[in-house]
Amino acid sequence: MWIIAIIAAAVLVGIDQLTKYLALVNLKPIGSTTVVDGFLDLTFVETRGVAFGMFSGKKWFILLLTLCIVAFLVYYFVKMPRTKEYQWVRCAMVLVLAGAVGNMLDRVFRGYVVDFFEFTFFSWPVFNVADIYVVVGVIVLAALILFVIKEEPKLEKKKDEKFYICGRKRRRWHQIGCVSG
Repeated sequence: MWIIAIIAAAVLVGIDQLTKYLALVNLKPIGSTTVVDGFLDLTFVETRGVAFGMFSGKKWFILLLTLCIVAFLVYYFVKMPRTKEYQWVRCAMVLVLAGAVGNMLDRVFRGYVVDFFEFTFFSWPVFNVADIYVVVGVIVLAALILFVIKEEPKLEKKKDEKFYICGRKRRRWHQIGCVSG
């Protein structure tokens, strides 16, 4: 499972970095070009902050914050139950991780993040592929946590009761044998 997650994150970061390279080579000289009139432009922007310009010019703080987020994601990825219902949570975490790493690489090697997607039908900050990964990953995580993932009921141990493992699931031992608990 680790290998697949690492490969997926590396591929996603690679796609992000390729699109940013293409923006640097093709958009930086011209500044902006219209893709769909009145809807989407490709506009080269050097972003030195995070979402909506927060922490602009605070490169080391942003890098430290990103490293903390990456460590948090890796820790919970490892600790998460290896059940089918958590498979989508892992996928969403890989998206967020890839987006964080993609933008972190820009900050480390360029000193700024390359942004280039600009919606023109309403006012919204210019963004990039890594930002899309983060937003989609967070939305999927929120939906899964709110609507899909259910807490397992806790087994309560009565004073004179003993627990035994029967098969794969935890069961309570009663005088008549092992039954669902």
